[in-house]
Amino acid sequence: MLTERQLLILQVIIDDFIRYAQPVGSRSLAKKKNISFSSATIRNEMADLEELGFIEKTHTSSGRIPSEKGYRFYVDHLLSPEMIRQEDIMKIRSLFTERIYELEKIIQNSAKILSDLTEYTAIVLGPTAKENRLKRFQIVPLNDDTAVAIIITNTGHIEHKVFSFPGTITRSNIEKMINILNSRLKDVPLVRLREKLFQEVSSLFKQHIDNYGYLLQTFADVLNISENEKLYYGGKMNMFKQPEFQDVEKVQELFSLIEDEVGVYQLLKKMPFGIHVKIGSENDVQAMENCSLITATYNIGDDQVGTIAIIGPKRMQYSRVISVLNSLSSQLSNSLTKLYD
Repeated sequence: MLTERQLLILQVIIDDFIRYAQPVGSRSLAKKKNISFSSATIRNEMADLEELGFIEKTHTSSGRIPSEKGYRFYVDHLLSPEMIRQEDIMKIRSLFTERIYELEKIIQNSAKILSDLTEYTAIVLGPTAKENRLKRFQIVPLNDDTAVAIIITNTGHIEHKVFSFPGTITRSNIEKMINILNSRLKDVPLVRLREKLFQEVSSLFKQHIDNYGYLLQTFADVLNISENEKLYYGGKMNMFKQPEFQDVEKVQELFSLIEDEVGVYQLLKKMPFGIHVKIGSENDVQAMENCSLITATYNIGDDQVGTIAIIGPKRMQYSRVISVLNSLSSQLSNSLTKLYD
């Protein structure tokens, strides 16, 4: 159990290191307004904190920097919620001022705004097709033998696919197809659309539509939707502006991870509901040993549909990032629920 004096010194060391990225010595601590102890007392307390594993020496300075254990304690016990600035609130709200009904566009913009606000790398994991149900199906003719199929889901996810059809198909037949598909496939999960198409729609196509066999196979291809979530990035290069990542080897390893969507996907999928912080080795990925990952989930109604993440150095501004993430995920959930519930 740390004493009140040790808690204060630890907090000031971590706050200072987060702000300036420089090791903190007893002399600089003694000059702080909120620390009234002598330099000798501070040195003794720092030695005890180092022995307990909360801070560590660097090779280039007599000062100390937080250890991974120190950061973990700081996040769990010493962190105070930061009041989000009004200008940041306005930037987040700007996401929802336009009447945007396409979820991809909203979360893509979320990633950009989040990276701008934090100056770290932002990643937003969109909803999987498994969590999407068909809301409406549209067909828009482009010319005499080509059209675009528009698949709109209950979460605002939109798929566009261009397909060809025989010139003998009339506009009346197209309208019949749309009506059949919408009446029989509404609220069906996207991953089951092809199955339902053959089970319940094929017989109706046969009864009402010419060249039904060709169209049935065409729509089977159109409804072949990927089950994978999409990743949206903001500020991919922001991480490499941090002093921790001036080492070329560290940069290459981390950049390779960020570029590897499968690896990023696996990182984010492990994160549970709510806001969570993983520091350094807690991420179980060597490329992340000098990074922290903060995630927040967003919902539509009671359904968790995606994850927002910030990757930054272990020396990141935890309080600010958590406040921004909390605000964005809350407003995103509320707005999407109103639009798509």
